[in-house]
Amino acid sequence: MKQTAIATALLLATLSAFGQGAIRAPEASPAASVGQAIGITDVNITYHRPTVNKRRIWNGLVPYGTPWRTGANENTTISFSTPVKIEGQDLPAGTYALYAIPSASQWTIIFSKFTGDWGVYNYDPSEDALRVNVTPQATENSEERLVYTFDDVTNSSAIASLRWEKLRVPMKIDVDLTSTMRANIASTLRGGKHWDANAWAAAARWELRNGSADTASTYADHALSLATTSGTLRTKAAVLEKKGDAKGAADLRERAKSIATEAETIGLGYGPLVGAKKYDEAIAYLNNYATAHPASSELWRIYAGLGEAYAAKGDAAKAKENFDKAMAAAHDTAERTEVWDSINSAAAEVK
Repeated sequence: MKQTAIATALLLATLSAFGQGAIRAPEASPAASVGQAIGITDVNITYHRPTVNKRRIWNGLVPYGTPWRTGANENTTISFSTPVKIEGQDLPAGTYALYAIPSASQWTIIFSKFTGDWGVYNYDPSEDALRVNVTPQATENSEERLVYTFDDVTNSSAIASLRWEKLRVPMKIDVDLTSTMRANIASTLRGGKHWDANAWAAAARWELRNGSADTASTYADHALSLATTSGTLRTKAAVLEKKGDAKGAADLRERAKSIATEAETIGLGYGPLVGAKKYDEAIAYLNNYATAHPASSELWRIYAGLGEAYAAKGDAAKAKENFDKAMAAAHDTAERTEVWDSINSAAAEVK
């Protein structure tokens, strides 16, 4: 029986190879991929989507107790850009074939180092990187085509789910956000951003919010050694304040104000107010600034700020009105791109 199945698979593969390049036609089980960022970890699943097509799926088309490719055609693959935990067990970064051994009450999910298989014909348990057990869940609605989803996504975890027919098979993915961020910061600062003061200041601000004030101070000092700007001074001020030096922080903020660009002045004026949910104060600041500086080349930035503040406040009509003004006042593609970034950011915050 197995030899017949293998022969059939080889025949189909041969026919497929001869047909490639002649003309593209729809596949019975079309290719698909889905990706999700978990914090700064990228997870991607590549697979094919078979249909139910009035067939018995579980313990029918997909037998219980034997490995299955969790899709159709080539084996499904899953990739992780950083180390992760699957159901609490460590798995290194990399790309793996995703197999499963189904049963009525428990599935074994297999991550194999060999990713070049067709189906499971060349699956070798000695190449397993990890096996975990998960519990399948019956669903009310039927999924005609197999699909993978990411559910309950946070910055440190997500549930990757296989869904087909009336079954959902979830598996928990966890990432260590702190360690992945620190590794990313170290790699970035060793690379092309090594001489970028803004990158060192950004690293300092992240450490200040999430980790070590001493490490943040080291990063902030290095940023200042590369460039004394309003941004690097304000970053160092935040570090000093966190470490209890209120006077030193105030002095640095005064220095920062004295050398701030107009764009930085506008951002410093309304940004903290929006962050503190003082939307009316932020709107008043921006309107007053626009009235006092009617010929400013940064009017587009003021309108974009008003759009952000109104969006955060929940006034969609006013937000759109000001974003439209920002687009009209923008001078070039770069400025219009910044406005679009503000629009997209505001939309994401509303969601």
